[in-house]
Amino acid sequence: MKQGLGTQLRHLIELLDGAVEASYAEADLPDYRPRFTPVMRVLSTRQQVTIGDIAEVAGITQPAATQTVALMQKKGLLLIEPGPHDGRQRIVSLSEKGLALLPRVQACWRATKMAADSLDAELDTPLSQCLAQAIEVLNSRPFGERIRAARADLQDNQ
Repeated sequence: MKQGLGTQLRHLIELLDGAVEASYAEADLPDYRPRFTPVMRVLSTRQQVTIGDIAEVAGITQPAATQTVALMQKKGLLLIEPGPHDGRQRIVSLSEKGLALLPRVQACWRATKMAADSLDAELDTPLSQCLAQAIEVLNSRPFGERIRAARADLQDNQ
């Protein structure tokens, strides 16, 4: 039986994320998780940012950024302070522990990038290119809209 798109995507994520997470443990970074990477990447180039800035720059949702920042704070990687003009706003920065971890994490990123490039080189169509194209197409016509149109077509043909 052919696997559906969702099943294939979940399996692919398991294969990729599992290997990346294992690589962090092998690099003696057992508390670092792949989901921290978008936040760490933003904070590696900016000293202080809002959670909204993290979401925008990293290309993740605000709730995902909020949850990840909270988890990273619990691990001692981040500092969170109220904004200077609005106490509801949160300013995020790397803690001393986060700053100390950054060079080792960046080395893992470089190794992961090299591994991703080798995967792309072995595929007929590079996975990174296919994913970027799928995201672009879905941004112009979301999958939910496609499902509704397919459902309407099915009803029309009954």
